[in-house]
Amino acid sequence: MAPRLEFSKMWAKNAKKGGGTPVVVKMENPNFSVVEIDGPDSAFRPVEKSRGKNAKQASWVLLLKAQRFVSLIASMAALLWSLLGTINKRLIFRQGVAMENGKLGKGRLLFTVIRVFLVSSIAILGFEVVAYFKGWHYFRNPSLHIPRTSDIQGLFHMVYVAWLRFRADYIAPPIQALSTFCVVLFMIQSADRMILSLGCLWIKYKKSKPTIDANAMMSDDLEKSDYEYPMVLVQIPMCNEKEVYEQSISAVCQIDWPKDRILIQVLDDSDDESIQWLIKSEVADWSQRGINIIYRHREIRTGYKAGNLKSAMSCDYVKDYEFVAIFDADFQPNPDFLKKTVPHFKGNPEVGLVQARWAFVNKDENLLTRLQNINLCFHFEVEQQVNGVFLNFFGFNGTAGVWRIKALEESGGWLERTTVEDMDIAVRAHLNGWKFIYLNDVQVLCEVPESYEAYRKQQHRWHSGPMQLFRLCLPAVITSKISAWKKANLILLFFLLRKLILPFYSFTLFCIILPLTMFVPEAELPSWVICYVPVFMSLLNVLPAPRSFPFIVPYLLFENTMSVTKFNAMVSGLFQLGSSYEWIVTKKAGRSSESDLLAAAERETKMINQLPVHRGASESELSELNKLMEHKVVSPLPVKKANKIYRKELALAFLLLTASVRSLLAAQGVHFYFLLFQGVTFLLVGLDLIGEQIS
Repeated sequence: MAPRLEFSKMWAKNAKKGGGTPVVVKMENPNFSVVEIDGPDSAFRPVEKSRGKNAKQASWVLLLKAQRFVSLIASMAALLWSLLGTINKRLIFRQGVAMENGKLGKGRLLFTVIRVFLVSSIAILGFEVVAYFKGWHYFRNPSLHIPRTSDIQGLFHMVYVAWLRFRADYIAPPIQALSTFCVVLFMIQSADRMILSLGCLWIKYKKSKPTIDANAMMSDDLEKSDYEYPMVLVQIPMCNEKEVYEQSISAVCQIDWPKDRILIQVLDDSDDESIQWLIKSEVADWSQRGINIIYRHREIRTGYKAGNLKSAMSCDYVKDYEFVAIFDADFQPNPDFLKKTVPHFKGNPEVGLVQARWAFVNKDENLLTRLQNINLCFHFEVEQQVNGVFLNFFGFNGTAGVWRIKALEESGGWLERTTVEDMDIAVRAHLNGWKFIYLNDVQVLCEVPESYEAYRKQQHRWHSGPMQLFRLCLPAVITSKISAWKKANLILLFFLLRKLILPFYSFTLFCIILPLTMFVPEAELPSWVICYVPVFMSLLNVLPAPRSFPFIVPYLLFENTMSVTKFNAMVSGLFQLGSSYEWIVTKKAGRSSESDLLAAAERETKMINQLPVHRGASESELSELNKLMEHKVVSPLPVKKANKIYRKELALAFLLLTASVRSLLAAQGVHFYFLLFQGVTFLLVGLDLIGEQIS
């Protein structure tokens, strides 16, 4: 029963007066909790559960927390010990590693600059640590007070004060100006990413995508409806692609298209004779099954892939074909690829290119492939789709696309002037008024590099080539007849913002300016630039691949690490250094998913049962096939391989870790954690621990 109101008022009145005699009750071994009552109503309020815990329960809670903390420390120590063991093996004993190939002198200058920066930072750190333990707590206050001459005690103190004055007057202002400039570029690029993401959401909301007439290529009798199927040339350029040539040729030969309306060209630039014989044997095998396929080999490999495609297009029979589909050696199109792409040209004479999306069979192979999948999913799902829908222009991906041969010829054909021949022909076709269509729902299986060495070389080519092309085609863009806003989009967004500014600010801001601000606290870099905006941008990048959400932090750190390679490539391409013209074929593993292998085997078996084997064509074909089978048994000895050590990444790792120690002295939480994790990421990449491990 609740107390009456009069009793409550009387109790409160006596409590305010302080009246009453306090009573102290002593009991031995109490098994209950004593709760202080301030008033009559408090006795009827619910008591917090935490107040009812006895000493034994509290001790158990503390022990449980201590156990969790100890297990966390133990796991971190084990991880650190494993990392130190790997560093010991790779840096000291050089077990199973090789140094980065230094024959291309392009990275020596950058490495020298980083090394000088690292040595200077270590010297400054030692200098300021001594000052810290001397009791001069300048770390804690950015607005440092310069002591008067009378306050100076000793030569070391005098030198330190002179360094503070010089730092504040001459070093901090240019660093702050460069920092502000990079932050502005960072925000512009972030706004571009945001607009692209909003455009992708709008496309999904409106369900806007290219459509075709469902009956455009349908017919009951394929043999009597040749006029409905245009002549299509399919090209498979390759060079020493021993791991993947068989599966790509097999997939292309099983494309569902009238056999007399398609010709497959296998364009082999291999310089290994044993690989040449293997590819010849595969082509002869499919030719015996009735497939219209031919093998071409160039003795002199000039112009790399562009030269290979240019040579193939110079054949006399090409004039009989209207379209050309291109697949790199590791691409495996589905049988209905042409039926989903070629109809988009019908009734659209201004369309010059139809590009399909890539899908990756080895995206879950290791951490490196997972991080690549995030980048490429954003590129295809967002960048290519938005540009295709709203601008009818995007960069040709070099493969998994169908070109109108007339568009290629009117745009000048394949040129050998850069290492990004696909982007080159796309820009020239755009300047000539051709439109592009991107099909996000048509996917072609392929591979991503599984080793960091292969991925690094691929990214170098992908980021040096656009800068080469920008220098070469800028006059043509300015004098072209396209509209002013298309020129602005091509120059400002396509080239400058997405190809030049992105690697520049990423490397300069997070690998140079951020460590510098630790030693020059007068030039500050706000926390939102280091943490919040990059995390938000990384979240946008991960959205097209939602299964990769747990890798958002490794993705952010790895992209900053790759900025070294991209920045180096961008500079070499912009100033036409020797490495910008280097073409290295990306190493493939020849992987296919189990379902893909079963489906391919089923299709191949079906074709063998349906198609007659043309054995009576000529005796010369049989003799040639026998020669190919004889060469098939010859296989070269395996080449010894090893993981590599990358000096620039290691130098930056120790630089960032040194800056993290300086940040720890300054009690800067966000800066310390970012520098620490970024330094560890550079260390892992420098030791080649992120991708394929060669034992």
